Amino acid sequence: MPVEEFVAGWISGALGLVLGHPFDTVKVRLQTQTTYRGIVDCMVKIYRHESLLGFFKGMSFPIASIAVVNSVLFGVYSNTLLLLTATSHQERRAQPPSYMHIFLAGCTGGFLQAYCLAPFDLIKVRLQNQTEPVAQPGSPPPQYQGPVHCAASIFREEGYRGLFRGAWALMLRDTPTMGIYFITYEGLCHQYTPEGQNPSSATVLVAGGFAGIASWVAATPLDVIKSRMQMDGLRRRVYQGVLDCMDNPMSPLARILQWLSSPSGKAQTPSTLQVPPSPRGFVLLGLLPGP
Repeated sequence: MPVEEFVAGWISGALGLVLGHPFDTVKVRLQTQTTYRGIVDCMVKIYRHESLLGFFKGMSFPIASIAVVNSVLFGVYSNTLLLLTATSHQERRAQPPSYMHIFLAGCTGGFLQAYCLAPFDLIKVRLQNQTEPVAQPGSPPPQYQGPVHCAASIFREEGYRGLFRGAWALMLRDTPTMGIYFITYEGLCHQYTPEGQNPSSATVLVAGGFAGIASWVAATPLDVIKSRMQMDGLRRRVYQGVLDCMDNPMSPLARILQWLSSPSGKAQTPSTLQVPPSPRGFVLLGLLPGP
């Protein structure tokens, strides 16, 4: 497995969390709570009630694990392409793989990444949804004292399967969207790179940015469902599974369909259509030659 794939995964994971975690916290809050009127209102309330540290809740566990998770994505993608095309990492510029092979390799990497990511993502989402002020004397203690306490509490109260709550939605989100990401990225790099040369830094930046946007437009509905299922069971069970969450009248998919079928739907801007900010989609992915 090429060493550069693991190095790129480590760098992308570290940069993504440092740069994007505040936006991810806002995204998760908007997906799972109804107390905010929009992105700006959510940011103002978090800062006012929880200080600047409130934007970084749940970051410590992912920052210790995301390097491995992203390295799995890079490595599996590269080795799947090697298996499908029989071309090495260095030979792919001269003999670019087909878009079908790129899509299949991206989907494989996304599927395995999601399996590794599921417990860490669950803990992150649970910690991000704690609205108690950080380290304020006299305030009630949060339900979870940190990532380790959160993991232990979930295991004790919900069992081993509780650590993988929402994992199927995460896999359904990441499997096709990583394929979309890699197709968009590789296609743009190939289009705007002279034959026989490596893509420039500007090409990598633009291609990665557009690839992130394309993949997250496709991923957002399932990302909302994933986040809601991860919070389900904290107090009481609401959803029986992914399909039940989709079929729920308050699910994002159901509300979008209701909005589209209403006579005045085209004149409205429902909150379910607001695409939340994503660090991986809009900030980080353009910095490296891969997700």
